Amino acid sequence: MARLEGDPGPGRWLLFALGFRLPEDNRDWVRHELTDAGWRIRTVIRHLAVIVPVCVIVAVVLLTLVPAPAWLAGMMVGLILAGSVFSVAAYADDIRASRLRQHDLDVPNDPDLGHPAH
Repeated sequence: MARLEGDPGPGRWLLFALGFRLPEDNRDWVRHELTDAGWRIRTVIRHLAVIVPVCVIVAVVLLTLVPAPAWLAGMMVGLILAGSVFSVAAYADDIRASRLRQHDLDVPNDPDLGHPAH
């Protein structure tokens, strides 16, 4: 796939995933990332880039510092992933609206939602 104009590269993409505002030269990429087809799945993928390292840390702490059984560490990681991914998927519209406003972009009115994004 060809890179889009204003593609931030891996470092800035990670900063964007963490919630930072990107510079003006990435504005077209941000608009594409948050409005084109597939924006919901990209929102979940950005979330996974943040939450998976947290889950790894939790698992390592549970298995090394706290003598917890492996099944408990696995269940804890599963609970964290399931809860956080569900929350991000459920509130994707609000997350998108907030990120668009953060970058001074217009929030689209989604008629399939039955109400404008707030």
